[in-house]
Amino acid sequence: MSSCSSDKSPSSSACGNIQLTPAQEQAAAVGAEQDWAAAKAFYDNLVSTKRPRPPKPQNAITVAVSSRALFDMVKDRKIYEEEGVETYVKYQEENENVPLKPGPAFYFVKALEQVNARLRELYPNDEELFDIVLMTNNHAQVGVRLINSINHYGLSIERFCMTGGESPIGYLTAYLTNLYLSADSEKVQEAIEAGIASATMFTANKDIPYCDKQLRVAFDGDAVIFSDESEQIVKEHGLDRFFEHEQMNENKPLAQGPLKGFLEDLGKLQKKFYAKDERLDCPIRTYLVTARSAASSGARVLKTLRSWGLEIDEALFLAGAPKGPILVKIRPHIFFDDQMFHIEGAQQLDWPRVCIGKPKQKKRTAA
Repeated sequence: MSSCSSDKSPSSSACGNIQLTPAQEQAAAVGAEQDWAAAKAFYDNLVSTKRPRPPKPQNAITVAVSSRALFDMVKDRKIYEEEGVETYVKYQEENENVPLKPGPAFYFVKALEQVNARLRELYPNDEELFDIVLMTNNHAQVGVRLINSINHYGLSIERFCMTGGESPIGYLTAYLTNLYLSADSEKVQEAIEAGIASATMFTANKDIPYCDKQLRVAFDGDAVIFSDESEQIVKEHGLDRFFEHEQMNENKPLAQGPLKGFLEDLGKLQKKFYAKDERLDCPIRTYLVTARSAASSGARVLKTLRSWGLEIDEALFLAGAPKGPILVKIRPHIFFDDQMFHIEGAQQLDWPRVCIGKPKQKKRTAA
């Protein structure tokens, strides 16, 4: 394995810490703008295309997904682990015309693209859209099957990052990633330590029908939207001290957690629909699903969201009750939680697409 870093940030080289001068950084930025203008002109000058032009990365909400999160590659992974990379690549080449089956992030990605379609109808020239990037350590030879599978399902994923066995995490910042989803918990942890909002995807036993007209995103509260400061009080001092602490600090906003930025991104897009009098037909709906008790500790949560200028469509305070039955009722495309037993509870009820974040080890909050 090469000792070179995979960091592709503008101010460092691939194999060292060479810093660009301000003039070099400015020249690079100008070059990037010129490249984007050329790409935009290419799309705009096409006689006919059914594919929408990808949004400008600086304006987009970029969601990076791994190949094993987007597609079901359990069998493929077993071949890789038991028979080695050469057999794995040969298998992918021999099956490149066989579409991969949907994975745990598949229907979430489909819902993001449905939101994009609605936004383009209302704002034809706006580029504040979701941009999906396939971020994988697969070899380029496997790319044909991935491309064929994406085209088979009619997904609009134009930006790929295939790193040939190396970790792709160093590219997340270069791709201006807002959210990273992977089936590999080690890569998720690596991304979190790099300051990227990230989560591990889990799949249960069977599919259930999703709403195909509305993106539904459910969040836990503590250690997900908010910091884990209150959760630590429960662990160290118990529930009574926690309730007392929350009531004493009811008017003090909680610190933000790793997924606050993504909730904020969703809120910005929701407001675009509200501005067109589409509130009742908004294709985005958000849910807070928390183990907190409403009367004892709920006010601080709601006041914190208000202080941030954020709305949540539905707030469900469960007072420690299982989350699984609530998730089955909501049918979210994705659910962010930091407690593994909540994920397992949802899986036991055959809820197939659940996501767990690891925010406690996060070094800084994502923008």
